[in-house]
Amino acid sequence: MPRIGIIIGSTRPGRNGAQVARWVHERATRRRDAEFEVIDLLDHPLPHLDEPVPALLSAGRYQHAHTRAWSDVIASYDGFVIVTAEYNRAVPGVLKNAIDHLYPEWSGKAVGFVSYGSAGGVRAVEQLRLICEALQMTGVAPQVSLSLLADFENHTTLRPGDHHVTVLDEMLDQVVARSTALAPLRTPAGVTDS
Repeated sequence: MPRIGIIIGSTRPGRNGAQVARWVHERATRRRDAEFEVIDLLDHPLPHLDEPVPALLSAGRYQHAHTRAWSDVIASYDGFVIVTAEYNRAVPGVLKNAIDHLYPEWSGKAVGFVSYGSAGGVRAVEQLRLICEALQMTGVAPQVSLSLLADFENHTTLRPGDHHVTVLDEMLDQVVARSTALAPLRTPAGVTDS
């Protein structure tokens, strides 16, 4: 059974990401075709990218203990749902930094997106799709875009409409199916043919 990580992509005080991730997790755990766990970037504090060798070239051999620990977490999942805010029309810096610390641990895995912001976070997801493609991840088409103006009471309490639940279920279907289908393409982090 595939393991899917639900990444909370913001560490900002007062963030809405934790409640959005809880909503995704509560919906996901009703399924019986995958295991779902929340990955909170608050629990994985990473300094600004400090590995001397780019992750693409390091083959999973990292100098710093914090990167090795993060590698172990991400390598243990078959796919991901990234819950992201949109800050200044972009992906949160902490999320980009966490992604950039690794390379082989992301490759060959499916990814879905749940975004939120004044415009639903769609611009952050546009950027994430390009980033994930560069990491050889497979993004799924359905995405949940939550408006701070329409889907949050007082901009703080999540109140998603039924249409968001439908799209979330479609996205989870695709993430699970593609995570399963991509399994033969994945190799454990740090494993090479040599």
